[in-house]
Amino acid sequence: MSRNYNSLEELRRKKNLLQQEVVDLENLLTFKNTKESLSAFTNGLTDQYLQEKVDEDGEEKVVIRKDVIAKQITTEVKDLLINKNTAIGIANSALTGNAADMLIKLGLAALVGNFAKKNMKSSSWKKKLLGAALIYIAPVALKLVREKLENYQKNKSVSSMEQLI
Repeated sequence: MSRNYNSLEELRRKKNLLQQEVVDLENLLTFKNTKESLSAFTNGLTDQYLQEKVDEDGEEKVVIRKDVIAKQITTEVKDLLINKNTAIGIANSALTGNAADMLIKLGLAALVGNFAKKNMKSSSWKKKLLGAALIYIAPVALKLVREKLENYQKNKSVSSMEQLI
């Protein structure tokens, strides 16, 4: 564990290097430069979503780039909708008779995506919160509703078959 040093001067240099490293880490942890600190914590993941701006008082502030987030969300939704597998799925479902279901699902996804994008661009924090909730909660809610409807339909068809028998 211990290391032998040849001279006292070498030990002092090592001590100064370690002290400088501790000061650099303290500066990073105290968020003196917020964007740089978040970049270090997230390994650069937040760099594209944050921007440094100077306000009226001359102070530097870090702001979230909503345009990049909205563009990324719409690109993901668009890629999902225009995916080659989606087109093949629509063609296959048209043959089996489920084309209307597939088109309704795609239309609903596009509608929710556009509404969420519009709300995220709004200046009101309530609308931004609604947009974020639509992005994260709407798919789960739609899946839950779909499962409930499928179970209801299955139960109805079973009960009608029992009545026939």
